[in-house]
This record gives sequence, structure tokens and C-alpha cells, in this order.
Amino acid sequence: MVTMLNRMLWRDLWHLRGQVIAAALVVACGIATLVATWGTYQSLLLAREDYYRTHRLADVFVHLKRAPDALAQQIRQLPGVAQVRTRIVVDVSVDVPGLAEPAVARLVSVPGERTPMLNDLQLVRGRYVDANALDQVLVSEAFAKANGLALGSKLGVLLHGRWTELAVVGIALSPEFVYEVGSGMLFPDNRRFGVMWMADKALAPAFDMQGAFNDVALSLSANASEREVIAALDDLLRRYGGLSAYGRGEQLSHRFLSDELGELEVMTTTIPSLFLAVSAFLLYVVLSRLVATQRTQIGLLKAFGRGDLRVGLHYLYLALATVALGLAMGLPLGLGLGGMFVDVYRNYFHFPRLQLMVDPALLLLATGVSAVAGSVGALLAVRRAVALAPAEAMRPEPPATFRAGALERYGLTRRLPASLRMILRNLVRRPWKALLSVLGMAFAIGLMVVGNFALDSANYMMAVQFNQVQRDDVTVLYNEPRGPGAAIALAKMEGVVQAEAFRLLPVWLRHRQHSKRIEVTGLVPGSELRQLLDRQLRPVELPPEGLVLSQKLARILDVAPGDVLTMEVLEGARAVLPVPVVGVVDEMLGLGAYMDARALTRLLGEDRTSSGGYLRIEADQAASFYQRLKRLPVVAGVAVRSALQQSLRESLDRSFFFFSTVLVLLSCVIIVGMVYNSARISLSERGNELASLCVLGFTQREVTFLLLGEQVLLVLAAIPMGLLLGYGLCAMLVPLFDRELFRLPLVVEKLSFFYPAFAALIASGLSGLLVARRIRHLDLIAVLKTRE
Repeated sequence: MVTMLNRMLWRDLWHLRGQVIAAALVVACGIATLVATWGTYQSLLLAREDYYRTHRLADVFVHLKRAPDALAQQIRQLPGVAQVRTRIVVDVSVDVPGLAEPAVARLVSVPGERTPMLNDLQLVRGRYVDANALDQVLVSEAFAKANGLALGSKLGVLLHGRWTELAVVGIALSPEFVYEVGSGMLFPDNRRFGVMWMADKALAPAFDMQGAFNDVALSLSANASEREVIAALDDLLRRYGGLSAYGRGEQLSHRFLSDELGELEVMTTTIPSLFLAVSAFLLYVVLSRLVATQRTQIGLLKAFGRGDLRVGLHYLYLALATVALGLAMGLPLGLGLGGMFVDVYRNYFHFPRLQLMVDPALLLLATGVSAVAGSVGALLAVRRAVALAPAEAMRPEPPATFRAGALERYGLTRRLPASLRMILRNLVRRPWKALLSVLGMAFAIGLMVVGNFALDSANYMMAVQFNQVQRDDVTVLYNEPRGPGAAIALAKMEGVVQAEAFRLLPVWLRHRQHSKRIEVTGLVPGSELRQLLDRQLRPVELPPEGLVLSQKLARILDVAPGDVLTMEVLEGARAVLPVPVVGVVDEMLGLGAYMDARALTRLLGEDRTSSGGYLRIEADQAASFYQRLKRLPVVAGVAVRSALQQSLRESLDRSFFFFSTVLVLLSCVIIVGMVYNSARISLSERGNELASLCVLGFTQREVTFLLLGEQVLLVLAAIPMGLLLGYGLCAMLVPLFDRELFRLPLVVEKLSFFYPAFAALIASGLSGLLVARRIRHLDLIAVLKTRE
């Protein structure tokens, strides 16, 4: 009997091969997304933990003005401190061969002899710097790749006003710069920002830092309190210009990586769950129809003594066979997708080793989850088969009882063609089946909208930032705050059309129990090159007194206009000042605190001190202007708006376009599976009816219209529902991207609604062609002889 049931199973699988393959493809998509996202998540997580452990990423960081080397021993004696590394860290302007704009490098000192240390380096190529060599550097791998630097390449660097040529002797990585961005940067621009490491003995004299340091990294002992260590460290370093210590959680590279891991963790459950839910529904529909058509066989099996369990397992095995086929396709597809995902992340996060790591437990999880989804989908159909009594099963299924529906009662279909009335009547009489089909396709369409949302939102954010907020061509940052003469000299440089000075002031802002370390930006009144915007993107004028905060910062500090903050200045005399909040602006990038530059200088008792300038320059003089900037000793950093915009565009297109394309393709599989299965089941259910219509004189085209017209209506109903659902999913994702570093606005362009609708129509059209081919080969005599 087992052999007979096996033959019956193989026969059913062959007979339903099209529907089984369609359902298996949806299962494969669910498994592929589960394996790819979980595999990528685990790979990033393991790479991070391994890298941090083996290369000893510090737990606490602090930058200061200048402190003697002897102070390092006092830091080591603080309770809770395990290891201490003091160093020199400065940002310098770099002339990179082949790059017109000035690049910025973060120079970090390293010991002359290579020994294990905090934030240890991984040498990728080349060798370590010589202890006594004054012209050797190691450069970060991302910076070297972006600029085509090789061992022996020469870089022009301005070291404390003196132009120096440095030779690249090695390419390195550091756990401190897994995500390589500089101060104020949110996205990497590896052509124009990089990290370099130089021997202590070479870097210290260049900046008059012999016997001193300006940066500290330390690790904590077991069970130490990070907060207490930071408080003690701040107290010790305050007189040396300490800018307030912060833990690993606030370290820029680590924050970006942790945020990305959090988002990826959410994706590992939501998207696979949707695909597997649709596959469960498809299996339920297929098996329900199979049970209905095999009533007689079920009755005979039971009449010959085969128990309910044996009969039920037969149909469960069919579902599991479909799942097994989906697994066979989904696992290799998931491994391939996971490898591509890891390749995308490799462009942003720089590890010594980042490969797709697939835990065997993940494969077991994928198998178990897919089996559960298939079993749930088969459960209701199996219950129907088990519940059939032998005598009842061997009788034909009684015809469904139909009555005039609302469409007929109110005469809404009177003017419609007979064929369309038949289509509408069939849908109205099976509302749940139609609704579930529409919901499945709507979710797929919604996923396509979500796939486009990230790119639309990022494009909008960039357009606002670079066209309305940041309207300068070049931003110049001094190596330290300077008097009014620096701003005047900058404005008089050849090629400069307009210049506006700005002041950056590091402070702690405190309100009740809330606090945040941030830089207050002092802007000139009526600034044209850097604008603040409200929610409607209208320019906001800075009041003559008080602070204007970004909305996100205001929420963090729990303040509103009219509240008074305590502002603790972290430079100079370190004044502690009460400052009122006078306004809130809407910003999508970073946390902002703004003040009228004149009011800020009055508070600090300064004379028009500035930290840099926003410049608008003549386009035809840009190249010569950049060359002059590279040689200015007071310049520590330069940001060129057009170059930054181009770099961001390439970065976003490379990542978002890939993920969007994958989502669209997988969503199309759902639509094809839903439409094809629905049409094939309708053909099975109504085969006798359609064959009778052919005999009565209906053309093959009219019969095809009756069957596929129903699917067209379902797709047309799913499109608006899917677009609304997609927009709702986007709205639900917005809080996930509400970070301190950036916030994606809820923006979905019109084309992002058009493409999913168009893709749904194309996918359903392809499915319709397959079913139409089946109708053309319909054997009328065999169908009419089928017992109803």
C-alpha cells in the first residue's frame, strides 16, 4: 500500500507540476531572503566581534588640546582603566595625485616599534613605518583603493604650515575606522577623506607636540563602570582642553555599523515571513482543490481500511515535497544573494576578513521554517481529507448553493456583457478566495514600493541638503578658531565670489536629566550659503539671541521654544551659560544647534572669531583655487559640494539600486505564483464549464477571456491596495531610520508607484500566457467525460 501511495504522490506532483513549481518558487524566495539576510547579518556580526577582539578596539575615547606624556600614568591609575594609549591625532590637507580638490587625511601617530596596542593595525600590504623616518606613512585601504595609491606613492601634506612629501610604505586597516568617515561626515567619501598613520617621532615635531599628546584611547577592566571612568577622565583632562570623553557606543564608526546591524536584523524576519506566508496560502489553495477532485480516491482508500493518518500524511507529503523543491532552489539562491549582499557591505565596512559565513544552524532553521510554513498551508486541506467519510467521499461533491448577489439584486450588471457578468458573479460567490489572492499580490506590490522608497528618500534628502541647505561651493575649516583677519583673507582670495564665516563651538547642552555633546554653529545674520529650513522647506531666519535646535535634538533634550538650556563650553575658559531655546528647525542630517554668530561671540567675549568659511567660487577658476587651498597652512579641511554630491550619488546608486532590484524581482515571483496558481485552479474547477461553452459555440478567445479576465480584475484590484500598503510599510519604516546621524523622510516618487504597478501587470501577463497556452490544448471530450 505504501508503494501505491508513493505512486499516487508522484502522479499528483507531475499532474500539478506547474502549480507546484509556482508555489516552490515562492518558497525559494522566502528561503533565499532568510539565508541571505541572516547570513549577511551573522557575517557582519562575527566579523565585527572578531576584529574588535583581535585588534583591541578601545572602550573610551577623548580628544584634547595638549597634555604631557607623564599624564598617561595618572590615566592608567584611574579606577576601572585596563589599558591606555596616548597619541597625536590631527586632520591635515592632502594633495593626492590626480585629484583636483584638496583631500583631508586624519593623521594618527603610532609607536616606532610595532607592538600590540589598542586600536591595533592590520597591515594589508607593505611594511610598518620606520621609527626614525620623517617621510613615511601607512594609509587606509579604502583611501588607497579610491585614489589608486600603491606602495611608494607620494602624497603632498601640509604639516603645521610646512609642505612635506610623504611616501606610502604600507596599506593598513584599523578597527577604529571600519566605517571610514571624518568629523561631520555621514557617508564615506574615500577619494577625499582617508586615514594615515605616522611614527610618533615624525609626527610630534611637525606639530610641536614633543613629549605630549592630544588624544587618548583606553580599555576598561572587567565590571568597570564606563560612566564613572568617563567622569574621572573628564575631571583629569579638563585643564588640558579635554573635549569630553565618550564610550564606544558614541564612536562614529561603531555607531554606523551597529545601526546597520539593527536594520538588517529587522529585515531577517519581516521579508522572509511575507514570502513564506504567501507560499503557505498557495499550498493551501492547491491542496484544497486536489482534495476536492480526489474525493473518490480518498473514499476508496478509507473503504479498504486505510486510516485517517495515512491518508492525511499523503497530502502532507505533497506539501513537503513542494517545500523540498523550494529548499533545493532557495538555498543556493540564498547563498548567492548573501555573497552579493556581503560584497555591497564590503564597500562601506572595512574588515580584514568579511566573507559570507553560513552557520549550519541557519540551514536547519531555513529547513524547519519552510517545513512549518508548508505544513500550516497543508493543514486545512489535510483536515478536509481526513474528515471525509468513505461513503460520502465516493459520491460527487454536491454543487455549491448560489443565490442572486448584490450586483444582480440592484441591477448593477444589467448593462454589462454576459462574459463580464459571469466573471463578476464568480468572484462575488467566492469572496474569501478572491480577497486572499488580492492580498498576496498586494503585499508583493507593496514590497516593490518599499524597495524604491529608500532610494527616493535618500535622493530627496540629498536634493534638499545640497540645493537648499548647503548652497556654498566650498566649505573651508581652519585648524583652530581664528580672528576676523582669517575670514577677510579667505574672502579676498582670487576666484571667491561670496564668503560667509561660521563658528563651530563644542559644548554640552543640558536640560534636566537630558544632555548631549554637540557643536553649536554660529551663522552670520541673513546667511545665504547655509540656510535653515522649517518643515515646509521655507527659510528660517536666526533670531538675534538664543539657540535654534534641530527637531531631533530638541526631542533628545526634551525642550521646546521658551525653555532654557545650560550650555557648557568645552574650550577656552569653559564658561557655563544659560541659553534660551528660541526655535526648532527640521533637518534630515545630523543634530544641529544654531545661533547668530554675533550673539555667540558676545557670549564668549570674542571678537568675530570664526572656525571656517562657506564660499561660492567662480567655476572656471576652481582648479587654481583648489591648488591655493592645498598650500594654506591655516586650512585643516576642505569640502567641495559637487564632489561630495557625486560621491554620495555613486554610493547610493551602488547599494540602494541593488537591493531595490532584488526586492522587485522577488516580488514579481510572488505575483507570477499567485496569478498562475489562481488561474490554473480556476481552470481545474471550471474545466467542464469552459469546455461546455466551447461546445456551445464560444470561441477559444472568449473562453480564455472568461478565465483570465477574472485574474485581470484581481490584479487590478491588488494594484491600488498594494500601492497603499507599500506606502503604509514605508511609513512604518521611517521610525527605523530616525537616527541621530540621519533621518529618512517619507518620500515616494510617482515613478515608484508606477513601476510596481507596471511590473505587476507584466508578471500577470506572463502568467496569463502560460494559462492561455493550456486552454488552447484543452481536450474537450476528456473534460466533458470528467465526473462532476
